[in-house]
Order: sequence, then structure tokens, then C-alpha cells
Amino acid sequence: MSEKQYVIFKLNDEEYGVEISNVKEITSYEEGVKVPDAPDFVDGIINLRGDVVPIINLKKRFKLDTDGIDENSRVIISDINEKLVGFAVDDASRVLTMKDDDVESPPEVILSNNKRFITGIGKFNDEIIIILDFREVLSEEEKQQIQRMQTSLEQSK
Repeated sequence: MSEKQYVIFKLNDEEYGVEISNVKEITSYEEGVKVPDAPDFVDGIINLRGDVVPIINLKKRFKLDTDGIDENSRVIISDINEKLVGFAVDDASRVLTMKDDDVESPPEVILSNNKRFITGIGKFNDEIIIILDFREVLSEEEKQQIQRMQTSLEQSK
């Protein structure tokens, strides 16, 4: 039986996970530069060692209550279509190793609502952890829009 490691993070009081192989790094949240006409869920862009990185606010993207940023807020950096993208979360506190048997497929009712980014439901002790795939959080159109924004900003450097 195989197992995988997941970075566990919080949005409001709920715990979510993403496979550690999809995580490049985790940084403290920093206020990004606002970009005109960017989608509402893009908090801004940051310069991460020379790379222009858009920050996607997952709470805004998922239409959850947004209660602001605090000292525990983090940005999980991931590679989406060979471009770095940051995902703002309330906290990224631990790494869990879960056996494949501990992660179930999402219920059909979730999948039927075009929630392709939910890849599983993890059960760890008494906890339920929603497993996400960051590569599927954005629609193809949104990915292209963000890539155009990144390319434009990189060319203007």
C-alpha cells in the first residue's frame, strides 16, 4: 500500500491538503502589487527572486468568507503550466503522510458541481481534510489570463 505526503493548510476553520509534490515552497504572506483588471480573486503580484508571481486568494476563489490577512497567513507557491503561482491561505502548518486507503474519491454531488479541483477526501484520525489539486483551481481561461498578465509584466521589466 502506498502513501503520499500532503501540505495541510487552513481556509477559515477548515483544513485542506495538497500533495507535497505540487508545492515549490511556502512563504509568509506579503501584500502584492495590485494589477488593474485582474480577476477579483487575484490579490496582486509579488517578485519572488526575479519571478513575477500572481497571488490567488483561495478564499475569494472559492467564495468563502474573507476575514483578512494576519501573521499566520501564508502563500503556497506552486508550478502551474511552467509558471509560478502563489495561493494565499490562512495557515500552512504541517505535512501529513496518508495511506492511499485514507483518501477517498470525492462524493458525486461534489464532482457534479464542476469541482474538478477537489481530488479526494482525506481521513486522518478524526479529521476530514479536503484534498485539492492546485493545477485545477483555475479554469483554462483564467490560467491563460494570468499567464498573459505574467508575460506582459515580465516583458516590461
